[in-house]
Amino acid sequence: MSSSHRRRMLATAGILVSALLVAPPADAAQRPVRLLGERIVPNGLQLLGSTVGGLSSIDYDPRTGGYAFVCDDRSAIGPARFYTAKFPVGPHGVGPVTFTGTHPLLRPDGTPYPPLTGNDPAAPQNEQTIDPEELRVDPWTGHYVWSQEGDRLTDPPGLIQPSIREASRDGRYVRELPLPADERMTPDAGPRRNYVLEGLAYTGFGTLLASEVEAPLLQDGPPPTPTSGALSRMTLQTRGGQVLAQYAYPQEKLFATPVPSDGFADTGVSSMLAVDQADPTKFLMMERSFVTGVGNKVRVYEVDTTGATNVLHTPSLADATQVQPVRKKLLLDLSDLSVSTVDNIEGLTWGPPLPGSERSLIFVSDNNFSATQVTQLIAVAVPSERL
Repeated sequence: MSSSHRRRMLATAGILVSALLVAPPADAAQRPVRLLGERIVPNGLQLLGSTVGGLSSIDYDPRTGGYAFVCDDRSAIGPARFYTAKFPVGPHGVGPVTFTGTHPLLRPDGTPYPPLTGNDPAAPQNEQTIDPEELRVDPWTGHYVWSQEGDRLTDPPGLIQPSIREASRDGRYVRELPLPADERMTPDAGPRRNYVLEGLAYTGFGTLLASEVEAPLLQDGPPPTPTSGALSRMTLQTRGGQVLAQYAYPQEKLFATPVPSDGFADTGVSSMLAVDQADPTKFLMMERSFVTGVGNKVRVYEVDTTGATNVLHTPSLADATQVQPVRKKLLLDLSDLSVSTVDNIEGLTWGPPLPGSERSLIFVSDNNFSATQVTQLIAVAVPSERL
């Protein structure tokens, strides 16, 4: 080694040591997540003959600078559909929400999905009624990949399987991706009714697709209660559909007891995102809860799958004693923001980049087409050091 090379190495080492000596603790340097603004969409808004509402997901589309939303109307008010909209977001605030288009999601034969009342149990699975929950823009093609929950029918008894499907920009059916066997419904196993595929996220620059079920599978134990949490499953597969791994996700217990004590309460994962496309081990998970007599609570967690057990071939998480779940830490509780209300928040997306090493994060609520609820968009700025 030459003397000049040795001097350069020593100088570099000295700079690194100095930086370590003067650097403050990581937590001390972290800026808070800050509110950029919120907008309320008028209930009953009409667009091209459809009623805007029931927005259960949101995704930023860098091709247009706009957003895509899936509607969870099961073809009861209008055809199962998605919307596009503009929503300006900047470092100092947000602009108005302007809906720009809507398209029905179509079956393989090019027709809209039927309402539940018109469902034909004898029809192929991809032609039966659907319950859309999450939609993501494919970073490679610009197509829409969307999930739907299926159903456990009681009259007459029957099963409509959940699915992840791909649609073109105008809603035409492209294909259906395979699901792990444990996410297929059987009479006594698989996803619970209405607690199925709520989370989708591309990672690995579009080479991988992650998904999350809203609540524990029937075989994985009971859902959360006011005294205990639960384990649900997140799945990682290639964009072509090959299932690579599953991980146990530890859900929080219910944040309160219903009033009255026998009132309705539920909690679960309603959306997910990749934190960094270059790191397929880091995600955000949004847990949304409702407790009668108390209200809503929405929290976003940072999740790391590093070191977690691959439970793809684990029959039951309830019986597994050696399972290491993913790690998680709280990023944001929406009740800490100065917003008008925290409604039934279901969708989550990264928005446009912000200056000053911040990222915009956008939320949308599902008003359930109810006059007592609102369609709400909330934008926050997340400092880079928080991720």
